[in-house]
Amino acid sequence: MPTREEVDAMLTGPGGMFEVVTEEVEGVRIKVYKERMSSLRDVFVMGTARGDDQEYIVYGDRRMGFGTFARQANGVAAALAERHGIGRGDGPHGERVAVLSANNPEWVLTFWATVNLGGILVGLNGWWKADEIIYGLEDSGAKVLVADKGRFDRIAGMLGTLSGLEAIYLVDADPADYDDPRVRRFDELVSESDTAPDEPIAEDDYAVIFYTSGTTGRPKGAVSSHRSMIANLQNTMFNAVAGAMAGGGAVLQDGGGGQTASLLTSPMFHVSGCHSGIVVGLLAGLKLVIPVGKFEPEKALRLIQDEKVNVFATVPTMIWRIVEFPDRHDYDTSSVTSVAYGGSPSAGELQRRVQETFPNVGVGLGNAYGLTESSSVATLIAGQDFIDRPDSVGRPLPVVEVRVVDGKGEDVPVGETGEVWIRGPIIMPGYWGKPEATAETITPDRWLRSGDIGRLDDEGFLYITDRAKDMIIRGGENIYCVEIENRLVEHPAIADAAVIGVPHPTLGEEVKAVVQVEPGRSVTAADVRAWVAETLANFKVPEYVEIQDDKLPRNASGKLLKNVLRGEGVVSFEETM
Repeated sequence: MPTREEVDAMLTGPGGMFEVVTEEVEGVRIKVYKERMSSLRDVFVMGTARGDDQEYIVYGDRRMGFGTFARQANGVAAALAERHGIGRGDGPHGERVAVLSANNPEWVLTFWATVNLGGILVGLNGWWKADEIIYGLEDSGAKVLVADKGRFDRIAGMLGTLSGLEAIYLVDADPADYDDPRVRRFDELVSESDTAPDEPIAEDDYAVIFYTSGTTGRPKGAVSSHRSMIANLQNTMFNAVAGAMAGGGAVLQDGGGGQTASLLTSPMFHVSGCHSGIVVGLLAGLKLVIPVGKFEPEKALRLIQDEKVNVFATVPTMIWRIVEFPDRHDYDTSSVTSVAYGGSPSAGELQRRVQETFPNVGVGLGNAYGLTESSSVATLIAGQDFIDRPDSVGRPLPVVEVRVVDGKGEDVPVGETGEVWIRGPIIMPGYWGKPEATAETITPDRWLRSGDIGRLDDEGFLYITDRAKDMIIRGGENIYCVEIENRLVEHPAIADAAVIGVPHPTLGEEVKAVVQVEPGRSVTAADVRAWVAETLANFKVPEYVEIQDDKLPRNASGKLLKNVLRGEGVVSFEETM
């Protein structure tokens, strides 16, 4: 049997199934796949050609074959175009359709209908509070909103501020309950048509805007293009083929003798749920099993058993909740052959617990590393490589380049740490409407400054060791501390505030706030949490609150010394300069 290195060379070399060449993209020569689709619509047409012989979506009692799904998506696209002019426009900045909803078939229908038209799907974070949602709608300039009742109710009383929003389509509520003529039923959009949109779409047209927490306090809309999403798709398919040829370890594996079933628990407003779930699932012919409502271990295990799930790709937090669920062995998990979890480096103990819970996983374990700005996966590790290197996030995929650099942007020696930079067709064109933030994140020669600290070993495996940006990762959600700090200091009783991450066994990190009280004032931990919760999503609310009268430690230039707050040592000479 050939080695993985031999397989990779065979697949990516001249004449290979995934031949890699160098082409100029946005003025910079980068690695790309020679043979590739030009738009997500091409993916849609090819993926749905299998008809209703296989199921694409399972959601509660609803089961949709690829053919039925395609006809309904075409119908939704026609309605969006006719009613609201959704399309490419002048390109690449097509009209925007926002989704604010839990994972459900309507989310998937809206996604494919919008991108097939050449429009832009805006995925709003389902955990956001009203102020955050309004900001996302205003910042993106969405003309249409698709929402579920629970999330829409957060902003129902604020619709007067959204003059650019033409219509709201609710998936599970009666429009008569709301005093706004723009509120309608999603069912109004749904019909069946065999005709897909046909307006030309270019590779570098924008397809998706997903918001990431911002270092300046407001989220930034990271744009994924058709090019970047298709490159991520082909990277995933390459890994599946290469893993199978090298004797296992692919993220996508079938359970033998039938359609592969995948449990989709990652939020669709994340690149893992959309780019690596919805899009990969369509082309790969996966049966996407979508839990109804919030994630619960018992619900996930029952779906794994009943739907004979083969692939479970999610975040470490959800895996931890399953492997620690006391009754997990009451369910048949033997169908699962592949478990992958990105979002943070995984511990050897988690790997052991996964294999104990899913007995047929074997070498079908994996981990991945990527960002919203990289349209999902940049590096990936699976199979024996993952077993041998559980702390690594893998090697770059074929069209991805990774560097580890110092503060001057120069490569550091192998084994030494520095900031991780990434380049390739997966990298975003930029942040929506924020050219300065884009310039700070992407270099002129198209390297993405990840903000993560890592190292490369002598075989090219990447290890993430820390973050350069002031960020917490809680349960797969990125939290920028400054956003919470800005909210805290708006409280009349708080003079200064610092937010840091503290370790958590399953979430990875929890949020801790250290607040300095104004002289003569008082505040409780409950007050602090309630204040943050008024405007920010619940996952950003501090679990731990430390209240003090003393000033917070800062250096001579006023920068908070968070290493001191974490108890990591004394102030260094450089910090006081």
